[in-house]
Amino acid sequence: MARICTFRQHQLLTNASGFFFERDGRLYLVTSRHVVIDEPNHHLPDRVEIELHTDPENMTKSSGFSIPLYQQGKAVWRQGVDAGGGIDVAVIEIDLSALPEPTVYRAFNPTNLPTPDEHIEIGASLLIVGFPLGFHDTLHHMPVVRQAVVASSFGLRFQGHGYFLTDARTHRGTSGAPVVMRLSEGGANADFLPWRLLGVHSSRLDVGSRDINLDEALGLNCAWYADILMTLTAT
Repeated sequence: MARICTFRQHQLLTNASGFFFERDGRLYLVTSRHVVIDEPNHHLPDRVEIELHTDPENMTKSSGFSIPLYQQGKAVWRQGVDAGGGIDVAVIEIDLSALPEPTVYRAFNPTNLPTPDEHIEIGASLLIVGFPLGFHDTLHHMPVVRQAVVASSFGLRFQGHGYFLTDARTHRGTSGAPVVMRLSEGGANADFLPWRLLGVHSSRLDVGSRDINLDEALGLNCAWYADILMTLTAT
């Protein structure tokens, strides 16, 4: 997990969530696309900063690591589109040689993704691991977890888009958080990172016809299917 701060030059803009994905010896930072650029809301950062643990024996020790979002005027992140339009997921490859020594992190990898024949029930219990409103354990530099459930048929693109719905209480700053399910004991990769990575949390979903004075918010969220990471990290 990575707490993300976005900056334009030296000005702090927003807080967000992210996580690491590793494939073929390469390391990527994953977050929501709207964290790195959101044109309609004039959110145009030029770099992000993440916090890294630097001592496996002492979680209170950390270091900031700045990642420019542009090189020679060109965006460094990768994003995707499909038949339903743009996908609110972005990945940035991290230069491993630039990381401080030592750096302590855990990364998902392709074995954490659901298999095509894996059945995930509607109503299944999930966790969304992130930094809501920037809130976290500031001593140990660790995220917090919100309980969630699968709220739409998993595997079916909700209304034709590349996401499914979760039912959870979420806040700003959770964008880019991993949406995970605990693996059964003895599951694949369980000894190292015992989670099935199902999606990337994007945003809350609301109904345009809702009467804000009479109707409560739905409490539903969009989570983009995590298999997009295989496309975005292909070399």
